[in-house]
Amino acid sequence: MNTVLITGTSSGYGRATALHFHAQGWNVIATMRSRRPDVLPESDRLRIVELDVTKPDTITAALELAGPIDALVNNAGVPSISVFEGTPMARVREVFETNTFGVMATTQAVLPQFRERGSGVVVNVTSSVVLGDMPLSAVYKASKAAVEGFTSSLALELAPFGVRAKTVQPGACLTTNFAGKAMNGGPLDELVPPPYAPFARKAMADFTGQDLFTQESDVAETVWRAAHDTTGRLRFPAGPDAVRLAQAT
Repeated sequence: MNTVLITGTSSGYGRATALHFHAQGWNVIATMRSRRPDVLPESDRLRIVELDVTKPDTITAALELAGPIDALVNNAGVPSISVFEGTPMARVREVFETNTFGVMATTQAVLPQFRERGSGVVVNVTSSVVLGDMPLSAVYKASKAAVEGFTSSLALELAPFGVRAKTVQPGACLTTNFAGKAMNGGPLDELVPPPYAPFARKAMADFTGQDLFTQESDVAETVWRAAHDTTGRLRFPAGPDAVRLAQAT
């Protein structure tokens, strides 16, 4: 029976992905910064393990508890909605520590066992912001675009060992708490210098008024497909809005 380790499973896409893999018969190591047994049905095939991608010791400990795994899904991430001029550099670094360096850290920790076994797959969850030009997302997009570039080169390095690397690009979802987390550096008004206020208000109105959105199940199913893909395909948009953006590029 195959085993997947998924980061950031306390809510949203990560939780949905953990439930989907479990329903398909996989063993699931569902990781989160603090254990929350209330959010997932823990069992012999679904274990909840603490892992903070910004803390290397917790990555090592989680992998020791997990034992051999067949797939790594790097889902944990920090969203950010702001005007770049009004975004403190401390917040920029926080976003990159989780979204970019955290992905690299967990991946690097897992690769030895994949390489030695000659199999395994890394699925990095990025975002549809990498597919088009979107306002109020300069920091977030930069962190996710870095992961796209990282994964495309990583896939070439791993191919001789029978190991695969993929990205999944979720669209915008209204059922997650993205906006609240995105503005945890302060309300949007505090992150928007006054000259940018009219632009920011219009951008937010355009976002909430779009006609297509992604469901959490869209992402879970796309991660599943990406993890099983052996065609050499690298990128997988998830959700109808993401697919539309990908087709337009």
